[in-house]
Amino acid sequence: MGITKTDFMRGMQCRKMLWLDKHKPQLKVIPPEVQARLDAGNEFGDKAMAMFGPYEEMTVYLPGRKIPDKKKMAEKTQEHLRLGTPVICEAAFIYYNHYCAVDILKKTDIGYDFYEVKNAPEVHDQFIKDAAFQYYILTRSCVKVDHIYIVTHGPDEENPFVPNEITEEAKALSPWINDNIWDLNRMQKEREEIKTEPGDQCTNPYECWYYGYCHNSPKEEQMKLILDELPDQT
Repeated sequence: MGITKTDFMRGMQCRKMLWLDKHKPQLKVIPPEVQARLDAGNEFGDKAMAMFGPYEEMTVYLPGRKIPDKKKMAEKTQEHLRLGTPVICEAAFIYYNHYCAVDILKKTDIGYDFYEVKNAPEVHDQFIKDAAFQYYILTRSCVKVDHIYIVTHGPDEENPFVPNEITEEAKALSPWINDNIWDLNRMQKEREEIKTEPGDQCTNPYECWYYGYCHNSPKEEQMKLILDELPDQT
Protein backbone atom coordinates (compact mmCIF):
# COMPACT_ATOMS: atom_id res chain seq x y z
CA MET A 1 0.00 0.00 0.00
CA GLY A 2 1.36 3.38 -1.00
CA ILE A 3 0.14 6.96 -1.22
CA THR A 4 -1.53 8.41 -4.30
CA LYS A 5 -1.82 12.10 -5.09
CA THR A 6 -5.41 12.10 -3.85
CA ASP A 7 -4.42 10.23 -0.68
CA PHE A 8 -1.72 12.79 0.04
CA MET A 9 -3.95 15.81 -0.42
CA ARG A 10 -6.74 14.31 1.68
CA GLY A 11 -4.33 13.09 4.34
CA MET A 12 -2.68 16.49 4.65
CA GLN A 13 -6.09 18.11 5.06
CA CYS A 14 -6.99 15.59 7.78
CA ARG A 15 -5.23 12.33 8.61
CA LYS A 16 -8.50 10.85 9.85
CA MET A 17 -10.06 11.52 6.45
CA LEU A 18 -7.40 9.38 4.78
CA TRP A 19 -7.77 6.64 7.39
CA LEU A 20 -11.54 6.54 6.84
CA ASP A 21 -10.98 6.36 3.07
CA LYS A 22 -8.98 3.17 3.60
CA HIS A 23 -10.97 1.51 6.39
CA LYS A 24 -14.55 2.86 6.40
CA PRO A 25 -15.26 4.26 2.91
CA GLN A 26 -18.91 3.19 3.18
CA LEU A 27 -19.45 6.10 5.58
CA LYS A 28 -18.72 8.80 2.99
CA VAL A 29 -21.55 10.96 1.69
CA ILE A 30 -20.91 12.92 -1.52
CA PRO A 31 -23.63 15.55 -2.08
CA PRO A 32 -25.02 15.74 -5.65
CA GLU A 33 -23.67 19.28 -6.07
CA VAL A 34 -20.16 18.13 -5.15
CA GLN A 35 -20.38 15.12 -7.48
CA ALA A 36 -21.49 17.45 -10.27
CA ARG A 37 -18.38 19.59 -9.70
CA LEU A 38 -16.17 16.50 -9.78
CA ASP A 39 -17.78 15.34 -13.01
CA ALA A 40 -17.34 18.80 -14.55
CA GLY A 41 -13.70 18.76 -13.56
CA ASN A 42 -13.18 15.39 -15.23
CA GLU A 43 -14.87 16.65 -18.38
CA PHE A 44 -12.68 19.76 -18.42
CA GLY A 45 -9.60 17.59 -17.96
CA ASP A 46 -10.61 15.33 -20.85
CA LYS A 47 -10.98 18.32 -23.16
CA ALA A 48 -7.61 19.75 -22.06
CA MET A 49 -5.78 16.63 -23.25
CA ALA A 50 -5.91 17.97 -26.80
CA MET A 51 -4.68 21.47 -25.95
CA PHE A 52 -1.34 20.71 -27.64
CA GLY A 53 -2.77 18.69 -30.52
CA PRO A 54 -2.35 14.92 -30.95
CA TYR A 55 -1.58 12.96 -27.78
CA GLU A 56 -1.28 9.45 -26.41
CA GLU A 57 -3.43 8.57 -23.39
CA MET A 58 -2.10 6.05 -20.87
CA THR A 59 -5.39 5.08 -19.20
CA VAL A 60 -5.87 1.32 -18.84
CA TYR A 61 -8.68 -0.18 -16.77
CA LEU A 62 -8.78 -3.39 -14.80
CA PRO A 63 -10.73 -6.06 -16.74
CA GLY A 64 -14.46 -5.42 -16.57
CA ARG A 65 -14.11 -2.48 -14.19
CA LYS A 66 -13.81 1.31 -14.35
CA ILE A 67 -10.80 1.24 -12.05
CA PRO A 68 -7.39 2.22 -13.44
CA ASP A 69 -4.82 -0.55 -13.73
CA LYS A 70 -1.96 1.42 -12.21
CA LYS A 71 0.75 -1.12 -13.01
CA LYS A 72 -0.18 -1.39 -16.68
CA MET A 73 -0.53 2.38 -16.97
CA ALA A 74 2.96 2.83 -15.52
CA GLU A 75 4.37 0.25 -17.93
CA LYS A 76 2.64 1.91 -20.88
CA THR A 77 4.01 5.29 -19.77
CA GLN A 78 7.57 3.98 -19.65
CA GLU A 79 7.16 2.63 -23.16
CA HIS A 80 6.09 6.04 -24.48
CA LEU A 81 8.89 7.79 -22.61
CA ARG A 82 11.34 5.47 -24.39
CA LEU A 83 9.65 6.24 -27.71
CA GLY A 84 9.91 9.98 -27.09
CA THR A 85 6.16 10.55 -27.50
CA PRO A 86 5.68 14.35 -27.65
CA VAL A 87 2.50 14.57 -25.57
CA ILE A 88 1.51 11.94 -22.99
CA CYS A 89 -1.76 12.22 -21.04
CA GLU A 90 -2.51 10.44 -17.76
CA ALA A 91 1.16 9.49 -17.57
CA ALA A 92 1.46 7.10 -14.63
CA PHE A 93 4.40 6.61 -12.27
CA ILE A 94 4.98 4.33 -9.29
CA TYR A 95 7.71 4.96 -6.70
CA TYR A 96 7.82 2.54 -3.73
CA ASN A 97 4.09 1.97 -4.35
CA HIS A 98 3.40 5.71 -4.25
CA TYR A 99 1.49 6.67 -7.37
CA CYS A 100 0.50 9.60 -9.53
CA ALA A 101 -0.98 10.06 -13.00
CA VAL A 102 0.07 13.35 -14.60
CA ASP A 103 -2.63 15.07 -16.65
CA ILE A 104 -0.28 16.15 -19.46
CA LEU A 105 3.43 15.56 -20.09
CA LYS A 106 4.87 17.62 -22.97
CA LYS A 107 8.33 16.83 -24.26
CA THR A 108 10.95 19.60 -24.25
CA ASP A 109 14.58 19.81 -25.32
CA ILE A 110 15.80 18.74 -21.87
CA GLY A 111 12.95 16.62 -20.51
CA TYR A 112 9.25 17.23 -19.98
CA ASP A 113 6.97 20.04 -18.91
CA PHE A 114 3.96 18.86 -17.00
CA TYR A 115 0.50 20.34 -16.75
CA GLU A 116 -2.01 19.77 -13.96
CA VAL A 117 -5.51 20.66 -15.16
CA LYS A 118 -8.01 22.27 -12.76
CA ASN A 119 -11.54 23.39 -13.56
CA ALA A 120 -11.13 26.69 -11.70
CA PRO A 121 -10.69 30.34 -12.67
CA GLU A 122 -7.44 30.81 -10.73
CA VAL A 123 -4.59 28.95 -9.07
CA HIS A 124 -5.11 27.98 -5.44
CA ASP A 125 -2.52 26.89 -2.90
CA GLN A 126 -3.79 23.31 -2.86
CA PHE A 127 -3.23 23.07 -6.63
CA ILE A 128 0.45 23.87 -6.16
CA LYS A 129 0.76 21.21 -3.45
CA ASP A 130 -0.98 18.76 -5.78
CA ALA A 131 1.59 19.49 -8.51
CA ALA A 132 4.43 19.29 -5.97
CA PHE A 133 3.45 15.72 -5.12
CA GLN A 134 3.61 14.80 -8.78
CA TYR A 135 6.98 16.50 -9.18
CA TYR A 136 8.29 14.46 -6.24
CA ILE A 137 7.19 11.17 -7.82
CA LEU A 138 8.38 12.17 -11.31
CA THR A 139 11.88 13.14 -10.22
CA ARG A 140 12.27 9.93 -8.23
CA SER A 141 11.15 8.06 -11.32
CA CYS A 142 14.10 9.60 -13.19
CA VAL A 143 12.00 12.00 -15.29
CA LYS A 144 13.69 15.33 -15.98
CA VAL A 145 11.09 17.99 -15.22
CA ASP A 146 11.56 21.31 -16.97
CA HIS A 147 8.55 23.51 -16.22
CA ILE A 148 5.37 22.94 -14.19
CA TYR A 149 1.99 24.50 -14.98
CA ILE A 150 -1.50 24.62 -13.54
CA VAL A 151 -4.06 24.86 -16.35
CA THR A 152 -7.13 26.88 -15.31
CA HIS A 153 -10.17 27.60 -17.43
CA GLY A 154 -10.08 30.64 -19.69
CA PRO A 155 -12.51 33.50 -20.13
CA ASP A 156 -14.37 32.10 -23.14
CA GLU A 157 -14.66 29.19 -25.57
CA GLU A 158 -12.00 30.68 -27.83
CA ASN A 159 -9.53 30.68 -24.91
CA PRO A 160 -10.61 27.69 -22.82
CA PHE A 161 -7.26 26.81 -21.24
CA VAL A 162 -4.82 29.08 -19.40
CA PRO A 163 -1.42 27.63 -18.36
CA ASN A 164 -0.06 29.24 -15.17
CA GLU A 165 3.58 28.49 -14.43
CA ILE A 166 4.25 27.43 -10.83
CA THR A 167 7.62 25.72 -11.34
CA GLU A 168 9.59 27.29 -8.50
CA GLU A 169 6.76 27.10 -5.98
CA ALA A 170 6.09 23.42 -6.67
CA LYS A 171 9.74 22.35 -6.70
CA ALA A 172 10.35 24.14 -3.40
CA LEU A 173 7.76 21.90 -1.72
CA SER A 174 9.61 18.67 -2.48
CA PRO A 175 11.19 18.42 1.02
CA TRP A 176 7.74 18.96 2.56
CA ILE A 177 6.33 16.13 0.44
CA ASN A 178 9.17 13.86 1.55
CA ASP A 179 8.61 14.76 5.20
CA ASN A 180 4.96 13.69 5.06
CA ILE A 181 4.48 10.98 2.45
CA TRP A 182 6.10 8.22 4.49
CA ASP A 183 4.23 9.17 7.66
CA LEU A 184 0.89 9.17 5.83
CA ASN A 185 1.67 5.77 4.35
CA ARG A 186 2.41 4.36 7.81
CA MET A 187 -0.65 6.01 9.34
CA GLN A 188 -3.14 4.70 6.78
CA LYS A 189 -2.20 1.15 7.74
CA GLU A 190 -3.00 1.61 11.43
CA ARG A 191 -5.71 -0.73 12.69
CA GLU A 192 -7.07 1.71 15.25
CA GLU A 193 -9.08 4.67 13.98
CA ILE A 194 -7.16 7.94 13.97
CA LYS A 195 -8.38 10.36 16.64
CA THR A 196 -8.81 13.90 15.34
CA GLU A 197 -11.04 16.60 16.79
CA PRO A 198 -13.38 18.30 14.31
CA GLY A 199 -12.20 21.75 13.25
CA ASP A 200 -11.35 23.98 10.32
CA GLN A 201 -9.99 21.01 8.38
CA CYS A 202 -13.54 19.64 8.10
CA THR A 203 -14.34 22.18 5.38
CA ASN A 204 -10.99 23.69 4.35
CA PRO A 205 -9.84 23.57 1.61
CA TYR A 206 -12.54 21.04 0.69
CA GLU A 207 -15.70 19.86 2.40
CA CYS A 208 -15.17 16.45 4.02
CA TRP A 209 -17.40 13.56 2.96
CA TYR A 210 -17.27 12.21 6.53
CA TYR A 211 -18.50 15.42 8.13
CA GLY A 212 -21.63 13.87 9.61
CA TYR A 213 -19.75 10.84 10.95
CA CYS A 214 -17.13 12.91 12.73
CA HIS A 215 -19.72 15.33 14.12
CA ASN A 216 -21.90 12.47 15.36
CA SER A 217 -24.72 13.51 13.06
CA PRO A 218 -27.44 11.11 11.92
CA LYS A 219 -26.77 9.96 8.37
CA GLU A 220 -29.91 11.64 7.04
CA GLU A 221 -28.58 15.00 8.31
CA GLN A 222 -25.08 14.50 6.94
CA MET A 223 -25.75 15.87 3.46
CA LYS A 224 -27.48 18.99 4.79
CA LEU A 225 -24.54 19.76 7.09
CA ILE A 226 -22.05 19.51 4.24
CA LEU A 227 -24.19 21.62 1.91
CA ASP A 228 -24.48 24.30 4.57
CA GLU A 229 -20.67 24.55 4.60
CA LEU A 230 -20.40 25.08 0.83
CA PRO A 231 -19.59 28.66 -0.28
CA ASP A 232 -22.29 30.61 -2.06
CA GLN A 233 -21.77 30.14 -5.79
CA THR A 234 -24.17 32.91 -6.84
